[in-house]
Amino acid sequence: MSQLSRYASEVPPFHVMALLERAQQLTAQGRDVIHLQVGEPDFSTPDPVMDAIRDAMAHGQTGYTPAAGLPALREAIAADYRERFGAAVSPGQVVVTPGASGALQLALAALINPGDGVLLPDPGYPCNRQFVRLVGGEVQPLVLSAENQFALTTRDLTEAWQDSTRVAMVASPDNPTGNMLSPTLLAEMAKAVKQRGGTLLVDEIYQGLCYGQPAGSVLAETDDVVVINSFSKYFCMTGWRLGWLVAPPALVPAIERLAQNLFLAPSTPAQYGAIAALEEASLTILEQRHQLLARRRQCLLNGLAHLKVPVVSRADGAFYLYADVSAFTDDSFAFCVDLLEKAGVAMTPGLDFGEGHDHGRYVRLAYTCTESRLTEALHRIEHYLENL
Repeated sequence: MSQLSRYASEVPPFHVMALLERAQQLTAQGRDVIHLQVGEPDFSTPDPVMDAIRDAMAHGQTGYTPAAGLPALREAIAADYRERFGAAVSPGQVVVTPGASGALQLALAALINPGDGVLLPDPGYPCNRQFVRLVGGEVQPLVLSAENQFALTTRDLTEAWQDSTRVAMVASPDNPTGNMLSPTLLAEMAKAVKQRGGTLLVDEIYQGLCYGQPAGSVLAETDDVVVINSFSKYFCMTGWRLGWLVAPPALVPAIERLAQNLFLAPSTPAQYGAIAALEEASLTILEQRHQLLARRRQCLLNGLAHLKVPVVSRADGAFYLYADVSAFTDDSFAFCVDLLEKAGVAMTPGLDFGEGHDHGRYVRLAYTCTESRLTEALHRIEHYLENL
């Protein structure tokens, strides 16, 4: 066997995958496991989307599309920005991608040379670090404070900026904390980053999943950013692997060339489904599901408050709560393993979400199952904690 590359050798595992594997083993043994670790709600792809996919396949629409995506889908995405978010996005700024992961790879490949720095909030989505390393970039952790609810500020960005930094990547709503940044604040960050010769890359893949404030986009305030998004989360199309990015016009030709060479084209049936996902019939269904998530969120917030397990972020978006379990453990991974074995509740240890903060204190809980299952999970957690 050939020797592995340094990159392949050094890529760390997802700690939560070990827990997922064990949860599956317990389920096979007949145990009832409640999954609070999965970043995927228990909603199927909406019927209008499935109907559009079936219709496209029945009519033989299964060949390659342009690398940047179907023109009709690029137009529909741009129209959605105008109609729902008041953002003046042209279809020519939109590139459809194989998932948001594909969008992020294209954006970083277009912006980063080997050795260039990328600021990444810590805690944050762990794969982002690996995408930066894949293109030879240097991960520059921007360690956030629990005392400030892990909320990112423009001052945080400017103080962390280094001579080698070329990109700052932020998310709103954020995984794992659920925190949101206002479009005005994001525009302020984009201006500060541009003044330093860099680019702000904004992850909006949980856009639409917000509570207590309307959904928004940084693109309503400025087009001097690169935005990535996805049909996975709000649109309930996880397995269809379809995302997109919006970039300033000057960047799009390079991104399109990269897409031609790296991915050839996104999934054709999924693109026809995505057009339907942006239409009124689907949006009505999706908004109903959004309201269900809001109730689930409140159920879990109330339950954790009763258990005296503090939520350490604002948790005003996505479908996650980030909680401090340091009153019970200094090793959140061991805590999650023990909770799974003894109570049949699976959650994600903070160890997966960063390299700079005290991972042993935190766990992420996803409110992606029904309220009755969340209530049962809270009862099990309460019994478990009483017996520690």
